[in-house]
Amino acid sequence: MSENDPLSTPPAAVTISLPSWVPGIVDWTRRYTTVDDRMRLAITLARESAVRGGGPFGAAVFESESGTLVGVGVNDVVGARNSVLHAEVMAIIFAEARVGAYSLRAPGLPAHELVSSCEPCAMCLGATHWSGVRRLVFGARRDDAERIGFEEGPVFPESYRYLESRGIEVVGGVLRDEARAVLELYRHRGGLVYNA
Repeated sequence: MSENDPLSTPPAAVTISLPSWVPGIVDWTRRYTTVDDRMRLAITLARESAVRGGGPFGAAVFESESGTLVGVGVNDVVGARNSVLHAEVMAIIFAEARVGAYSLRAPGLPAHELVSSCEPCAMCLGATHWSGVRRLVFGARRDDAERIGFEEGPVFPESYRYLESRGIEVVGGVLRDEARAVLELYRHRGGLVYNA
């Protein structure tokens, strides 16, 4: 290998950041008191991501009781050249960084919920389990994402029963039509289906 070969030395660090446009559309002082309010933020993030060249998925983590926004994420797989940077994973990463814990069930923390514009793929469902959230809410369904070409991986009815047996409530189909419209917008604009 030559010294110009990117594989000649390992990276010293990996930096994960939200796209620069995110702060302009997120109101961190607002209380998102209803499930529809929370989902509309996830859908807004997904739509903006799709329009600005990212993947058509958005997610946010909230304190369940107060509606305080704790973390947000958008799909940045293509932009960051990193297959794990799905919206849900990004939202969890930034929420845990904000509360200063590796679990959103750490002692002294209130209950948290993850709200995603689309039903999580297999990886994100696993991340949901390990994150410590107590509730998962999603908009568009798995078949909506698959209809435009995305592969969602091995997610089964048993996957949701497992989450529920571990104390995670699952609520699906919230504002589904609005969330599905973002996926269709992405398809219409010729968005890259990167995991097919």
